[in-house]
Amino acid sequence: MTIPGACRSMYQILILIIMVGTPLAAAAAERPLSLKEALSIAMTGNPQIRALGQSMLAERENIGIARSYLLPKIIAEERFMRTNNPAYAFSIKMNQKRFSGADLAGAPDTFNRPDPISDFQSSLSLEQALFAPKAVIGVDMAKKEVAARERDFGRKQEEVVLSVFKTFIGVQTAKAFVQAAEMAIADAQAHLRVAELRYQEGLGIYSDVLRAKVAVSTAAERRVSAKKDLETAKRALGLMLGLTESIDVIPEKHEVSVREIEYYYAALASRKDLAAMEQRAKNAENQLRMAKAGYLPVVGIGGSVQSNDHKQPLGAEGDSWQVMAFLRWELFDGTKREHERNKARYKITETEEYLSGMKKEIAFQVYESYLGVGEARDGQELARAALESAEEGMRILNVRYENSLASMMELIDMQTSLDASRAGTVAKDGAYLVAVANLWFQSGTIFKELGIERDGGI
Repeated sequence: MTIPGACRSMYQILILIIMVGTPLAAAAAERPLSLKEALSIAMTGNPQIRALGQSMLAERENIGIARSYLLPKIIAEERFMRTNNPAYAFSIKMNQKRFSGADLAGAPDTFNRPDPISDFQSSLSLEQALFAPKAVIGVDMAKKEVAARERDFGRKQEEVVLSVFKTFIGVQTAKAFVQAAEMAIADAQAHLRVAELRYQEGLGIYSDVLRAKVAVSTAAERRVSAKKDLETAKRALGLMLGLTESIDVIPEKHEVSVREIEYYYAALASRKDLAAMEQRAKNAENQLRMAKAGYLPVVGIGGSVQSNDHKQPLGAEGDSWQVMAFLRWELFDGTKREHERNKARYKITETEEYLSGMKKEIAFQVYESYLGVGEARDGQELARAALESAEEGMRILNVRYENSLASMMELIDMQTSLDASRAGTVAKDGAYLVAVANLWFQSGTIFKELGIERDGGI
């Protein structure tokens, strides 16, 4: 079927709208979020936080496992036996309360060579430890390890917050790069118009027009790369939030404050990973207590009820009960306890060394981060000064070119410097915010500075 010209034109326009509208629809579907909204979603949606949260819940169960050794043990058991063993046959018949005078007939042959006998034995037994020092210490160790895991979880939350902040700033920076690329294209197109006008009026040469066109194409290529980086940054932000789609950001100015370094040194004591190491140092001391407790006995009580039947399970031809008290004292174990005690002492020293080194390393990280903030601030100021100089140089060179006092090559070189200065300013602004956030992270104050509650709320 032949499509008329007017219809063909409408058909082509429709196809073009569909092709162009598809990425626009995808872009429109991107959810714009503020920084606080992004952080709030990350606290519950980030895969690392969710996984470590489950790990922490699993660790808490160890408290119940350790405490179970202090609770009574109740065991129900059903046994079946068939035997002609003389001692067993004699005792089984007595337990079943079926022993009679007839069993004495023919003794001792009836005792020495009994007929096979069956027995269903049902029992319910209980055992309760009254003095079990290793079990008591085990509960305390489980609690301290849970406390350490909770602090590990808090530190992981801080890491995620820092990553989300960096990625959020990365999206803002990428958008600024796109804007800078758009400005570069506009400037290059303006240079092209001037070059074409001068050529048409006989005041310029055609090579200037060609150079200007190349500059426009180069600027357009930079814009393509900047847009690709922007889309990548948006998808990376969505990934940090535990989402599969791209996330846009709501433009906002981030007010950050930097205090004297003494403030950050003072805040180090609250760093979550340091607190976790301190809990594990206490558990190293518990390991020594556990090793020493191995020299002590375990005291407890117990009892059981029992029924026996020669025909059916859970039968009750005969029943009995018993109660007991016990003291278990391992007097010699091949020097195992001595080695465990020595090992625990070495572990205490090892943990103390790790803790001491960790405190020094954290102090260094804060010092390094603080210097990084100063460096980023200076770089930010220098980048802005360079941008002002480049803009002024571009303005002057434009006038000189229009008056035939400068070449197109000089104009393009200055435009390249201006583009680089714009990009440098954008990058330095983002780097300063990231440097400040890193200082907050290293000092353990990032939640406080960003106004985030520990339960994940903002």
